Amino acid sequence: MKVIRITKPGGPEVLEEADRPEPVAGPGELKVRVRASALNRADLLQIRGHYPAPLDAPPDIPGLEYAGEVVAVGPRTHRFKVGDRVMGLVGGGAWSDVLVTHEREALPIPEGMDFTDAAALPEVYLTAYDALVLQGGLKPGETVLVHAVASGVGSAAALLCQASGARVVGTGRNAAKLARASEWGVEHTVLCESAPPRFADAVRAVTGGRGADLCLDLVGGDYVPESMLAMTSRGRMVLVGLVAGARAEVNLGLLLTRRLSVTGTVLRSRPLEEKMALTQSAERHLLPLFRSGALRPVVDAVLPKAELRQGLERMARNDLVGKLVVRWG
Repeated sequence: MKVIRITKPGGPEVLEEADRPEPVAGPGELKVRVRASALNRADLLQIRGHYPAPLDAPPDIPGLEYAGEVVAVGPRTHRFKVGDRVMGLVGGGAWSDVLVTHEREALPIPEGMDFTDAAALPEVYLTAYDALVLQGGLKPGETVLVHAVASGVGSAAALLCQASGARVVGTGRNAAKLARASEWGVEHTVLCESAPPRFADAVRAVTGGRGADLCLDLVGGDYVPESMLAMTSRGRMVLVGLVAGARAEVNLGLLLTRRLSVTGTVLRSRPLEEKMALTQSAERHLLPLFRSGALRPVVDAVLPKAELRQGLERMARNDLVGKLVVRWG
């Protein structure tokens, strides 16, 4: 089979196509023919040598999500059969013609959805669902502050909030991108052009002085202390990304007096059992929303595999709204 592999740490130019033996499905596993994958910032970090793959994933083949069809099943596999269309998250290795995954980590592709749309769903919606619902305790009627709301996870989070009856205030650094946020249910946006960012007053203004109940922070850095100022009493913050930096100076007095909670989370390095539990919960609660049209992919562009490097360069320039999907075959 053909794979896209990292030859050495660097930029997209260090990627090359190579041949690898096809994997064999073991007990409880599926062998999947990849038809589409999507690009993620974690791929860029891995290519640069800053984010090694988990021990159970190929160390030199990026790719965190896939959509395709089952071509073989291992022993004691019960949920899927050959020919079924599936999508899901993996620790790495999705940039290949074929991959193997446990059947309890795979999701059925909703009927009528094509592979390229399906490939845009797993990473952003599983991340948003886990952070907002399972860890953040999202409730109808709440106000949710979503940073980088025009990103893949940000747009998915906004649509998930809309489907849950929650109100969204979104931030971003690009006015043109923010102008599109109403497409996925964002009522108010705040342009963050200054450094450090200033958005707390605007968030409190649109909430009548109360502040946000829940914050999904995909940025980190100086956004963290400003988010604390933007939150109501007993507000919850879930920190998912660190593109603005891994350090911040916070007012612990504010944390105490407002009884705020801050939760950090990652998906890629979790134990297999936790990933399975998340996937099964998402299948029960999210797939019906995709089937009804309440949730949908937000796709910036679909590229042929030959343009994967150019797609990574666009991502590095932060020149996207939603997801970049690569058609594999």
